[in-house]
Amino acid sequence: MHPAAQQAISILLAEGKTPTVATVKAKLTEPLPMPTIIAALATYKNNPEALQHAAEQSSPTSSEPQSQLDRIEAKLDKLLALLEEK
Repeated sequence: MHPAAQQAISILLAEGKTPTVATVKAKLTEPLPMPTIIAALATYKNNPEALQHAAEQSSPTSSEPQSQLDRIEAKLDKLLALLEEK
């Protein structure tokens, strides 16, 4: 199950809402293809415990978002340097 879809389904469940394709798509933090959303929703509906199992396996660390931000900043610095050369 894609982590973004998993997170969207978890948020909906925490809010007491029933996950549907439309509600999951509305809660996504990044764009996903419709087949990925449908597959994640089907996985959840067939086995609700799969959501908890997937969350345990992927459990992101608190440093992960910061390291991603560092990578983005490094890429931006490189792009700015290239633009300044021209």
